[in-house]
Amino acid sequence: MVENRSNSEIKTTHGLSLYIETAGHKILFDVGPDNTLFENSETLGINLLDIDTVILSHGHMDHGGALESFLKLNRNAKVYAQRNAFNRHYAKRFLFKRDIGIPKSLEHHPRMVLLDGDHLINDELILFTTPGIYKYRSTANNMLYSGSGKDDFSHEQNLIIRSDSTVLIIGCGHAGIVNVLERAMEYNPKVCVGGYHLWNPSSTKTVPDKLLDDISRELTKLDIKFYTCHCTGRKAYEYFTDRLPNMSYLFCGKTIEI
Repeated sequence: MVENRSNSEIKTTHGLSLYIETAGHKILFDVGPDNTLFENSETLGINLLDIDTVILSHGHMDHGGALESFLKLNRNAKVYAQRNAFNRHYAKRFLFKRDIGIPKSLEHHPRMVLLDGDHLINDELILFTTPGIYKYRSTANNMLYSGSGKDDFSHEQNLIIRSDSTVLIIGCGHAGIVNVLERAMEYNPKVCVGGYHLWNPSSTKTVPDKLLDDISRELTKLDIKFYTCHCTGRKAYEYFTDRLPNMSYLFCGKTIEI
């Protein structure tokens, strides 16, 4: 319901929120930065009061800025977040640091479920993290900091939806899309939806072609249908579609049936 690009009348903004219906749940994966979520839900005919589960992929404003407003509207949904998602987070350019975190006051909201790593919600929904240092990490991460230094993205989590065709949902893939997928392989996903953070919104620059080539080489090895969006960026997306026939763009307002 929130994404950077649209091919319809749906409003866009820099951020992400995916509305997901499963056999047992109505989910928001992230909530975007502002009121775009609420405006687009009305346009699309989605009742946010029906949401029972919110997954916060990580602690950046473009994914969690509308959380406080959502919690005032919806009185039932549980929100699953890594505990350190509510730490301080910054984007740094030159000598200036800009706060891109979400309000720490929400950390103690009664419907907040704070996690320390992987978590089984139920047989259908699994959350997993990608701690550590990995190959093919995006150079677009270089501007991102926590309160203690360079961001290690331990506040980032991904969602597995187990069904007839298992689906992997990611937010920005700051840990590196290749590394996230390697972790996800134990669940054998057939569809992957989300951004890869290969484009820097502050500088508007895309990561070097060498990194795009390394990533595309790894993705071609996988029997997965890819829907990318948000922070992958147009150049990276076009680079991948030239090499991956199973790559599509998830425009704001687009519906996928799996």
